[in-house]
Amino acid sequence: MSTTDLQTPVTAEAVGTVGTVDPVVAVGAVGTDRWYLSSAPIVRALVHLCVPMAAAMIVGALHNVINAGFIGSLHDTALLAAVTLGSPVLALVMAVGGVFGVGGSALVSRLLGAAEHEPAKAHEIRHVASFAVWGSVITGVVLGGAGLLLLDPLVRLLGADAATAPATRSYIAVMLAFVPVLAAAFCLEQLVRSEGAARQVMIGLIASTVANVVLDVLLILVLRWGVAGAALAVGLANLVVVVYFATWLTRHSEHVRLAPRWFTLSPAVLKPVFGVGVGELLQAAFLVVTALVLNNLAAAYGDGPLAAMGVAVRIAQVPEFLVMGITLGVLPLLAYSYGKGDRDRLTAALRSSALTVAGIGVLFSVTAFVFREQLFTAFVADRSVLTIGVTILTAQLVAMIANGFTGLITSVFQATGRALAATVMSVTQGVLFIPVVILGNRWFGLSGIVWALTVTECAVLVVGAVLWLASRGAIDRGLAEGSPARAQAMSEPAEH
Repeated sequence: MSTTDLQTPVTAEAVGTVGTVDPVVAVGAVGTDRWYLSSAPIVRALVHLCVPMAAAMIVGALHNVINAGFIGSLHDTALLAAVTLGSPVLALVMAVGGVFGVGGSALVSRLLGAAEHEPAKAHEIRHVASFAVWGSVITGVVLGGAGLLLLDPLVRLLGADAATAPATRSYIAVMLAFVPVLAAAFCLEQLVRSEGAARQVMIGLIASTVANVVLDVLLILVLRWGVAGAALAVGLANLVVVVYFATWLTRHSEHVRLAPRWFTLSPAVLKPVFGVGVGELLQAAFLVVTALVLNNLAAAYGDGPLAAMGVAVRIAQVPEFLVMGITLGVLPLLAYSYGKGDRDRLTAALRSSALTVAGIGVLFSVTAFVFREQLFTAFVADRSVLTIGVTILTAQLVAMIANGFTGLITSVFQATGRALAATVMSVTQGVLFIPVVILGNRWFGLSGIVWALTVTECAVLVVGAVLWLASRGAIDRGLAEGSPARAQAMSEPAEH
Protein backbone atom coordinates (compact mmCIF):
# COMPACT_ATOMS: atom_id res chain seq x y z
CA MET A 1 0.00 0.00 0.00
CA SER A 2 1.45 3.34 -1.02
CA THR A 3 1.69 6.08 1.57
CA THR A 4 2.66 8.89 -0.76
CA ASP A 5 -0.54 10.76 0.05
CA LEU A 6 -0.43 10.12 3.79
CA GLN A 7 0.33 13.60 4.92
CA THR A 8 0.86 16.88 3.16
CA PRO A 9 3.93 18.65 4.59
CA VAL A 10 2.84 20.96 7.41
CA THR A 11 3.51 24.57 6.49
CA ALA A 12 2.43 27.92 7.83
CA GLU A 13 -0.48 27.90 5.39
CA ALA A 14 -1.72 24.60 6.80
CA VAL A 15 -1.97 25.97 10.35
CA GLY A 16 -5.18 27.70 11.35
CA THR A 17 -5.51 30.90 13.30
CA VAL A 18 -5.89 29.06 16.62
CA GLY A 19 -2.79 26.94 16.13
CA THR A 20 -4.43 23.63 15.23
CA VAL A 21 -3.63 21.42 12.26
CA ASP A 22 -6.26 20.41 9.75
CA PRO A 23 -7.26 16.79 10.56
CA VAL A 24 -6.98 15.65 6.94
CA VAL A 25 -3.50 17.07 6.71
CA ALA A 26 -2.54 15.52 10.04
CA VAL A 27 -3.68 11.94 9.63
CA GLY A 28 -4.11 11.38 5.90
CA ALA A 29 -6.93 9.80 3.93
CA VAL A 30 -9.01 6.84 5.02
CA GLY A 31 -7.25 3.56 4.29
CA THR A 32 -3.70 4.88 4.44
CA ASP A 33 -1.15 3.44 6.85
CA ARG A 34 -1.19 6.58 8.99
CA TRP A 35 -4.99 6.43 9.20
CA TYR A 36 -4.75 2.94 10.71
CA LEU A 37 -2.52 4.34 13.45
CA SER A 38 -4.50 7.49 14.11
CA SER A 39 -8.20 7.05 13.42
CA ALA A 40 -9.21 3.60 12.12
CA PRO A 41 -11.55 1.43 14.19
CA ILE A 42 -9.40 -0.62 16.55
CA VAL A 43 -10.32 -3.99 15.05
CA ARG A 44 -9.45 -2.82 11.53
CA ALA A 45 -6.22 -1.31 12.80
CA LEU A 46 -5.22 -4.55 14.55
CA VAL A 47 -6.00 -6.63 11.47
CA HIS A 48 -3.94 -4.27 9.30
CA LEU A 49 -0.98 -4.22 11.67
CA CYS A 50 -0.94 -7.72 13.15
CA VAL A 51 -2.06 -10.20 10.49
CA PRO A 52 0.81 -9.42 8.07
CA MET A 53 3.29 -9.72 10.96
CA ALA A 54 1.99 -13.15 11.94
CA ALA A 55 1.96 -14.30 8.31
CA ALA A 56 5.56 -13.18 7.80
CA MET A 57 6.67 -15.06 10.94
CA ILE A 58 4.98 -18.26 9.84
CA VAL A 59 6.59 -18.00 6.40
CA GLY A 60 9.96 -17.45 8.08
CA ALA A 61 9.49 -20.54 10.25
CA LEU A 62 8.55 -22.56 7.18
CA HIS A 63 11.72 -21.39 5.46
CA ASN A 64 13.83 -22.59 8.40
CA VAL A 65 12.42 -26.08 7.91
CA ILE A 66 13.03 -25.96 4.15
CA ASN A 67 16.56 -24.65 4.63
CA ALA A 68 17.35 -27.53 6.99
CA GLY A 69 15.98 -29.90 4.36
CA PHE A 70 18.32 -28.51 1.70
CA ILE A 71 21.34 -29.00 3.93
CA GLY A 72 20.11 -32.40 5.06
CA SER A 73 19.88 -33.52 1.43
CA LEU A 74 23.69 -33.44 1.34
CA HIS A 75 23.67 -36.37 3.83
CA ASP A 76 26.38 -34.92 6.05
CA THR A 77 25.45 -34.59 9.72
CA ALA A 78 28.43 -32.30 10.31
CA LEU A 79 26.79 -29.69 8.07
CA LEU A 80 23.51 -29.76 10.01
CA ALA A 81 25.47 -29.58 13.25
CA ALA A 82 27.36 -26.53 11.97
CA VAL A 83 24.14 -24.64 11.29
CA THR A 84 22.81 -25.56 14.73
CA LEU A 85 26.04 -24.47 16.42
CA GLY A 86 26.03 -21.21 14.46
CA SER A 87 22.43 -20.27 15.31
CA PRO A 88 23.37 -18.33 18.49
CA VAL A 89 25.55 -16.03 16.38
CA LEU A 90 22.64 -15.29 14.04
CA ALA A 91 20.34 -14.66 17.02
CA LEU A 92 22.77 -12.19 18.57
CA VAL A 93 23.26 -10.42 15.23
CA MET A 94 19.51 -9.92 14.92
CA ALA A 95 19.52 -8.63 18.49
CA VAL A 96 22.04 -5.97 17.49
CA GLY A 97 19.60 -4.85 14.80
CA GLY A 98 16.91 -4.92 17.47
CA VAL A 99 18.81 -2.51 19.71
CA PHE A 100 18.58 0.18 17.05
CA GLY A 101 15.45 -1.02 15.26
CA VAL A 102 13.05 -1.62 18.15
CA GLY A 103 14.24 1.41 20.11
CA GLY A 104 14.23 3.63 17.03
CA SER A 105 10.86 2.49 15.71
CA ALA A 106 9.12 2.98 19.06
CA LEU A 107 10.46 6.54 19.22
CA VAL A 108 9.47 7.23 15.60
CA SER A 109 5.87 6.11 16.24
CA ARG A 110 5.65 8.28 19.35
CA LEU A 111 6.96 11.29 17.42
CA LEU A 112 4.47 10.67 14.61
CA GLY A 113 1.64 10.74 17.14
CA ALA A 114 2.99 13.85 18.84
CA ALA A 115 3.34 15.56 15.43
CA GLU A 116 -0.45 15.66 15.08
CA HIS A 117 -0.46 18.48 17.65
CA GLU A 118 3.16 19.64 17.53
CA PRO A 119 4.28 19.53 13.86
CA ALA A 120 7.87 20.36 14.83
CA LYS A 121 8.17 16.88 16.37
CA ALA A 122 8.09 15.35 12.89
CA HIS A 123 11.46 16.91 12.05
CA GLU A 124 13.12 14.86 14.80
CA ILE A 125 12.20 11.62 13.02
CA ARG A 126 14.87 12.00 10.33
CA HIS A 127 17.59 12.11 12.99
CA VAL A 128 16.18 9.06 14.80
CA ALA A 129 15.92 7.00 11.60
CA SER A 130 19.39 7.90 10.34
CA PHE A 131 20.95 7.15 13.73
CA ALA A 132 19.15 3.80 13.95
CA VAL A 133 20.19 2.61 10.48
CA TRP A 134 23.77 3.81 10.48
CA GLY A 135 24.24 2.88 14.10
CA SER A 136 23.26 -0.71 13.28
CA VAL A 137 25.59 -0.75 10.27
CA ILE A 138 28.58 0.66 12.16
CA THR A 139 28.03 -1.70 15.09
CA GLY A 140 27.67 -4.58 12.64
CA VAL A 141 30.99 -3.73 10.98
CA VAL A 142 32.76 -3.64 14.36
CA LEU A 143 31.23 -6.90 15.62
CA GLY A 144 31.63 -8.71 12.32
CA GLY A 145 35.26 -7.66 12.02
CA ALA A 146 36.03 -8.66 15.60
CA GLY A 147 34.34 -12.03 15.05
CA LEU A 148 36.41 -12.74 11.93
CA LEU A 149 39.62 -11.86 13.77
CA LEU A 150 38.66 -14.23 16.60
CA LEU A 151 37.05 -16.86 14.37
CA ASP A 152 38.82 -19.97 15.72
CA PRO A 153 38.23 -19.19 19.42
CA LEU A 154 34.61 -18.36 18.57
CA VAL A 155 34.11 -21.71 16.82
CA ARG A 156 35.48 -23.53 19.87
CA LEU A 157 33.29 -21.46 22.19
CA LEU A 158 30.21 -22.55 20.23
CA GLY A 159 31.05 -26.17 21.02
CA ALA A 160 32.36 -27.41 17.66
CA ASP A 161 34.54 -30.54 17.85
CA ALA A 162 37.12 -31.80 15.37
CA ALA A 163 34.41 -33.22 13.09
CA THR A 164 32.19 -30.15 12.95
CA ALA A 165 34.79 -27.36 13.27
CA PRO A 166 35.59 -26.96 9.53
CA ALA A 167 31.93 -26.62 8.52
CA THR A 168 31.13 -24.41 11.50
CA ARG A 169 34.08 -22.16 10.65
CA SER A 170 32.86 -21.77 7.06
CA TYR A 171 29.30 -21.04 8.11
CA ILE A 172 30.24 -18.51 10.82
CA ALA A 173 32.82 -16.74 8.62
CA VAL A 174 30.30 -15.98 5.89
CA MET A 175 27.65 -15.01 8.43
CA LEU A 176 30.04 -12.60 10.19
CA ALA A 177 30.89 -10.95 6.87
CA PHE A 178 27.19 -10.12 6.47
CA VAL A 179 26.61 -8.83 10.01
CA PRO A 180 26.17 -5.18 8.87
CA VAL A 181 23.60 -6.28 6.27
CA LEU A 182 21.68 -8.51 8.69
CA ALA A 183 21.56 -5.82 11.38
CA ALA A 184 20.48 -3.12 8.90
CA ALA A 185 17.77 -5.38 7.46
CA PHE A 186 16.18 -5.95 10.86
CA CYS A 187 16.48 -2.26 11.76
CA LEU A 188 14.85 -1.10 8.50
CA GLU A 189 12.04 -3.61 9.00
CA GLN A 190 11.22 -2.00 12.35
CA LEU A 191 11.30 1.51 10.86
CA VAL A 192 8.80 0.51 8.17
CA ARG A 193 6.59 -1.00 10.87
CA SER A 194 6.79 2.24 12.86
CA GLU A 195 4.74 4.00 10.18
CA GLY A 196 2.03 1.35 10.29
CA ALA A 197 3.09 -0.21 6.97
CA ALA A 198 2.73 -3.81 8.14
CA ARG A 199 1.80 -5.00 4.66
CA GLN A 200 5.07 -3.70 3.25
CA VAL A 201 6.93 -5.55 6.02
CA MET A 202 5.16 -8.76 5.06
CA ILE A 203 5.98 -8.25 1.38
CA GLY A 204 9.64 -7.60 2.16
CA LEU A 205 10.01 -10.62 4.44
CA ILE A 206 8.23 -12.98 2.05
CA ALA A 207 10.36 -11.68 -0.84
CA SER A 208 13.42 -12.35 1.29
CA THR A 209 12.24 -15.89 2.01
CA VAL A 210 11.60 -16.60 -1.68
CA ALA A 211 15.03 -15.21 -2.58
CA ASN A 212 16.61 -17.33 0.14
CA VAL A 213 15.00 -20.52 -1.16
CA VAL A 214 16.10 -19.78 -4.74
CA LEU A 215 19.63 -19.06 -3.56
CA ASP A 216 19.60 -22.25 -1.47
CA VAL A 217 18.82 -24.28 -4.56
CA LEU A 218 21.60 -22.59 -6.52
CA LEU A 219 24.30 -22.47 -3.86
CA ILE A 220 23.60 -25.70 -1.97
CA LEU A 221 22.11 -28.12 -4.48
CA VAL A 222 23.69 -26.91 -7.73
CA LEU A 223 27.06 -25.45 -6.71
CA ARG A 224 27.45 -27.72 -3.66
CA TRP A 225 28.85 -24.97 -1.44
CA GLY A 226 27.37 -26.59 1.67
CA VAL A 227 26.89 -24.48 4.79
CA ALA A 228 28.91 -21.63 3.31
CA GLY A 229 26.31 -21.51 0.55
CA ALA A 230 23.51 -21.56 3.13
CA ALA A 231 25.07 -18.63 4.98
CA LEU A 232 25.66 -16.74 1.73
CA ALA A 233 22.02 -17.29 0.79
CA VAL A 234 20.91 -15.78 4.11
CA GLY A 235 23.20 -12.78 3.64
CA LEU A 236 22.15 -12.08 0.05
CA ALA A 237 18.45 -12.53 0.87
CA ASN A 238 18.79 -9.95 3.64
CA LEU A 239 20.50 -7.64 1.17
CA VAL A 240 17.27 -7.87 -0.86
CA VAL A 241 15.38 -6.80 2.28
CA VAL A 242 17.70 -3.83 2.81
CA VAL A 243 17.23 -2.62 -0.76
CA TYR A 244 13.44 -3.08 -0.66
CA PHE A 245 12.85 -1.37 2.69
CA ALA A 246 15.32 1.46 2.03
CA THR A 247 13.72 2.13 -1.36
CA TRP A 248 10.22 2.06 0.11
CA LEU A 249 11.09 4.45 2.93
CA THR A 250 12.88 6.84 0.56
CA ARG A 251 9.93 6.97 -1.84
CA HIS A 252 6.95 6.81 0.49
CA SER A 253 7.90 8.08 3.94
CA GLU A 254 7.43 11.79 4.46
CA HIS A 255 9.62 12.08 7.54
CA VAL A 256 12.05 9.14 7.68
CA ARG A 257 15.45 9.99 6.19
CA LEU A 258 18.31 7.51 5.86
CA ALA A 259 21.10 9.80 4.59
CA PRO A 260 24.20 9.92 6.84
CA ARG A 261 23.94 13.72 7.05
CA TRP A 262 20.99 13.31 9.42
CA PHE A 263 23.01 11.06 11.74
CA THR A 264 23.25 12.46 15.27
CA LEU A 265 24.57 11.51 18.68
CA SER A 266 22.18 13.80 20.51
CA PRO A 267 21.16 12.52 23.97
CA ALA A 268 17.54 13.20 22.97
CA VAL A 269 17.93 10.38 20.41
CA LEU A 270 20.45 8.08 22.10
CA LYS A 271 18.72 7.82 25.46
CA PRO A 272 15.24 6.66 24.30
CA VAL A 273 16.62 4.43 21.52
CA PHE A 274 19.11 2.60 23.72
CA GLY A 275 16.80 2.68 26.72
CA VAL A 276 14.30 0.47 24.88
CA GLY A 277 16.67 -1.31 22.50
CA VAL A 278 19.21 -2.65 25.00
CA GLY A 279 16.49 -4.81 26.51
CA GLU A 280 16.16 -6.61 23.17
CA LEU A 281 19.87 -7.42 23.16
CA LEU A 282 19.82 -8.72 26.73
CA GLN A 283 16.71 -10.80 26.04
CA ALA A 284 18.33 -12.42 22.99
CA ALA A 285 21.48 -13.20 24.96
CA PHE A 286 19.49 -14.85 27.74
CA LEU A 287 17.40 -16.85 25.24
CA VAL A 288 20.58 -18.31 23.75
CA VAL A 289 21.84 -19.30 27.19
CA THR A 290 18.51 -20.78 28.30
CA ALA A 291 18.20 -22.83 25.10
CA LEU A 292 21.66 -24.31 25.66
CA VAL A 293 20.89 -25.14 29.31
CA LEU A 294 17.52 -26.68 28.48
CA ASN A 295 18.90 -28.86 25.66
CA ASN A 296 21.78 -30.14 27.78
CA LEU A 297 19.55 -31.05 30.73
CA ALA A 298 16.91 -32.73 28.57
CA ALA A 299 19.51 -34.74 26.64
CA ALA A 300 20.33 -36.68 29.82
CA TYR A 301 16.89 -38.33 29.67
CA GLY A 302 17.41 -39.87 26.23
CA ASP A 303 16.14 -39.31 22.72
CA GLY A 304 12.42 -39.80 23.53
CA PRO A 305 11.90 -36.68 25.63
CA LEU A 306 14.07 -34.66 23.22
CA ALA A 307 11.96 -35.84 20.27
CA ALA A 308 8.73 -35.10 22.15
CA MET A 309 9.99 -31.65 23.08
CA GLY A 310 10.89 -30.94 19.47
CA VAL A 311 7.43 -31.98 18.27
CA ALA A 312 5.65 -30.00 21.01
CA VAL A 313 7.66 -26.87 20.17
CA ARG A 314 6.73 -27.18 16.48
CA ILE A 315 3.03 -27.58 17.28
CA ALA A 316 3.04 -24.66 19.70
CA GLN A 317 4.86 -22.47 17.18
CA VAL A 318 1.72 -21.75 15.16
CA PRO A 319 -0.30 -20.08 17.95
CA GLU A 320 2.92 -18.59 19.32
CA PHE A 321 3.61 -16.81 16.02
CA LEU A 322 0.02 -15.58 15.88
CA VAL A 323 0.33 -14.18 19.40
CA MET A 324 3.69 -12.58 18.54
CA GLY A 325 2.02 -11.04 15.49
CA ILE A 326 -0.41 -9.34 17.88
CA THR A 327 2.13 -8.20 20.48
CA LEU A 328 4.63 -6.91 17.91
CA GLY A 329 2.09 -5.59 15.43
CA VAL A 330 0.26 -3.47 18.00
CA LEU A 331 3.45 -1.70 19.16
CA PRO A 332 3.32 1.14 16.56
CA LEU A 333 -0.37 1.74 17.38
CA LEU A 334 0.36 1.96 21.11
CA ALA A 335 3.35 4.26 20.58
CA TYR A 336 1.43 6.51 18.17
CA SER A 337 -1.54 6.80 20.54
CA TYR A 338 0.77 7.57 23.45
CA GLY A 339 2.66 10.24 21.52
CA LYS A 340 -0.64 11.75 20.43
CA GLY A 341 -1.98 11.72 23.99
CA ASP A 342 -5.00 9.63 22.97
CA ARG A 343 -5.78 7.72 26.17
CA ASP A 344 -9.01 6.18 24.87
CA ARG A 345 -7.36 4.78 21.75
CA LEU A 346 -4.37 3.38 23.65
CA THR A 347 -6.69 1.71 26.19
CA ALA A 348 -8.93 0.28 23.47
CA ALA A 349 -5.95 -1.09 21.52
CA LEU A 350 -4.52 -2.69 24.64
CA ARG A 351 -7.86 -4.21 25.66
CA SER A 352 -8.58 -5.61 22.19
CA SER A 353 -5.06 -7.02 21.89
CA ALA A 354 -5.34 -8.75 25.27
CA LEU A 355 -8.68 -10.31 24.33
CA THR A 356 -7.23 -11.50 21.02
CA VAL A 357 -4.19 -13.04 22.73
CA ALA A 358 -6.48 -14.84 25.20
CA GLY A 359 -8.78 -16.03 22.40
CA ILE A 360 -5.94 -17.42 20.30
CA GLY A 361 -4.42 -19.13 23.32
CA VAL A 362 -7.62 -20.81 24.44
CA LEU A 363 -8.71 -21.81 20.92
CA PHE A 364 -5.41 -23.44 19.98
CA SER A 365 -4.94 -25.03 23.39
CA VAL A 366 -8.32 -26.75 23.25
CA THR A 367 -7.79 -27.79 19.61
CA ALA A 368 -4.31 -29.16 20.28
CA PHE A 369 -5.51 -31.13 23.31
CA VAL A 370 -8.50 -32.64 21.48
CA PHE A 371 -6.42 -33.67 18.45
CA ARG A 372 -3.18 -34.38 20.35
CA GLU A 373 -2.81 -37.95 19.09
CA GLN A 374 -3.27 -37.01 15.43
CA LEU A 375 -0.86 -34.10 15.77
CA PHE A 376 1.93 -36.14 17.33
CA THR A 377 1.60 -39.12 15.02
CA ALA A 378 1.99 -36.73 12.08
CA PHE A 379 5.53 -36.06 13.31
CA VAL A 380 6.63 -39.33 14.94
CA ALA A 381 5.48 -42.93 14.81
CA ASP A 382 6.80 -43.93 18.23
CA ARG A 383 3.82 -44.31 20.59
CA SER A 384 6.04 -43.89 23.63
CA VAL A 385 6.67 -40.30 22.59
CA LEU A 386 2.94 -39.52 22.73
CA THR A 387 2.57 -39.84 26.52
CA ILE A 388 5.37 -37.48 27.47
CA GLY A 389 4.61 -35.35 24.41
CA VAL A 390 1.09 -34.48 25.60
CA THR A 391 2.48 -33.25 28.92
CA ILE A 392 5.16 -31.19 27.19
CA LEU A 393 2.61 -29.74 24.76
CA THR A 394 0.32 -28.73 27.64
CA ALA A 395 3.20 -26.99 29.38
CA GLN A 396 4.23 -25.27 26.14
CA LEU A 397 0.71 -23.97 25.44
CA VAL A 398 0.22 -22.60 28.97
CA ALA A 399 3.64 -20.93 28.71
CA MET A 400 2.62 -19.52 25.32
CA ILE A 401 -0.48 -17.85 26.76
CA ALA A 402 1.48 -16.32 29.65
CA ASN A 403 4.21 -15.22 27.24
CA GLY A 404 1.60 -13.53 25.04
CA PHE A 405 0.44 -11.29 27.88
CA THR A 406 4.04 -10.72 28.94
CA GLY A 407 4.91 -9.65 25.38
CA LEU A 408 1.93 -7.30 25.34
CA ILE A 409 3.02 -5.65 28.59
CA THR A 410 6.56 -5.32 27.23
CA SER A 411 5.19 -3.67 24.08
CA VAL A 412 3.33 -1.15 26.25
CA PHE A 413 6.54 -0.26 28.08
CA GLN A 414 8.46 0.05 24.81
CA ALA A 415 5.71 2.13 23.22
CA THR A 416 5.53 4.55 26.14
CA GLY A 417 9.29 4.89 26.56
CA ARG A 418 9.44 3.15 29.95
CA ALA A 419 13.01 1.98 29.35
CA LEU A 420 13.76 0.46 32.76
CA ALA A 421 10.50 -1.48 32.91
CA ALA A 422 10.99 -2.77 29.35
CA THR A 423 14.54 -3.90 30.16
CA VAL A 424 13.43 -5.65 33.35
CA MET A 425 10.77 -7.53 31.38
CA SER A 426 13.29 -8.50 28.72
CA VAL A 427 15.84 -9.99 31.12
CA THR A 428 13.61 -11.42 33.85
CA GLN A 429 12.80 -14.57 31.89
CA GLY A 430 16.46 -15.43 31.40
CA VAL A 431 17.37 -14.58 35.00
CA LEU A 432 14.58 -16.75 36.41
CA PHE A 433 14.61 -19.66 33.96
CA ILE A 434 18.11 -20.96 34.62
CA PRO A 435 17.68 -21.48 38.40
CA VAL A 436 14.10 -22.72 37.90
CA VAL A 437 15.08 -25.39 35.37
CA ILE A 438 18.15 -26.49 37.33
CA LEU A 439 16.19 -26.79 40.58
CA GLY A 440 13.26 -28.38 38.76
CA ASN A 441 15.55 -31.01 37.30
CA ARG A 442 17.09 -31.71 40.72
CA TRP A 443 13.81 -31.89 42.63
CA PHE A 444 11.34 -33.29 40.06
CA GLY A 445 13.48 -34.81 37.31
CA LEU A 446 12.12 -34.64 33.77
CA SER A 447 8.81 -33.12 34.93
CA GLY A 448 10.75 -30.25 36.46
CA ILE A 449 12.41 -29.55 33.10
CA VAL A 450 9.11 -29.80 31.20
CA TRP A 451 7.30 -27.31 33.44
CA ALA A 452 10.25 -24.97 34.06
CA LEU A 453 9.40 -22.66 31.16
CA THR A 454 5.74 -22.52 32.19
CA VAL A 455 6.61 -21.61 35.78
CA THR A 456 9.07 -18.99 34.54
CA GLU A 457 6.62 -17.39 32.11
CA CYS A 458 3.92 -17.17 34.78
CA ALA A 459 6.40 -15.58 37.19
CA VAL A 460 7.47 -13.06 34.53
CA LEU A 461 3.80 -12.23 33.93
CA VAL A 462 3.38 -11.46 37.62
CA VAL A 463 6.47 -9.23 37.50
CA GLY A 464 5.02 -7.50 34.43
CA ALA A 465 1.69 -6.89 36.17
CA VAL A 466 3.46 -5.33 39.17
CA LEU A 467 5.57 -3.11 36.88
CA TRP A 468 2.46 -2.12 34.93
CA LEU A 469 0.68 -1.03 38.11
CA ALA A 470 3.78 0.87 39.24
CA SER A 471 4.13 2.61 35.85
CA ARG A 472 0.52 3.66 35.33
CA GLY A 473 1.01 7.03 36.97
CA ALA A 474 3.98 7.91 34.75
CA ILE A 475 2.14 6.68 31.64
CA ASP A 476 -0.92 8.77 32.55
CA ARG A 477 1.27 11.86 32.94
CA GLY A 478 2.85 11.20 29.55
CA LEU A 479 -0.58 10.90 27.97
CA ALA A 480 -1.66 14.16 29.54
CA GLU A 481 1.44 15.94 28.21
CA GLY A 482 0.75 14.68 24.70
CA SER A 483 -2.98 15.42 24.68
CA PRO A 484 -4.45 17.98 22.23
CA ALA A 485 -5.65 20.20 25.07
CA ARG A 486 -2.18 20.30 26.59
CA ALA A 487 -0.56 21.03 23.21
CA GLN A 488 -3.00 23.86 22.51
CA ALA A 489 -2.53 25.33 25.99
CA MET A 490 1.23 25.36 25.53
CA SER A 491 0.91 27.10 22.15
CA GLU A 492 -1.41 29.92 23.35
CA PRO A 493 1.20 32.14 25.09
CA ALA A 494 3.31 32.26 21.94
CA GLU A 495 0.31 33.37 19.92
CA HIS A 496 -0.46 36.26 22.23
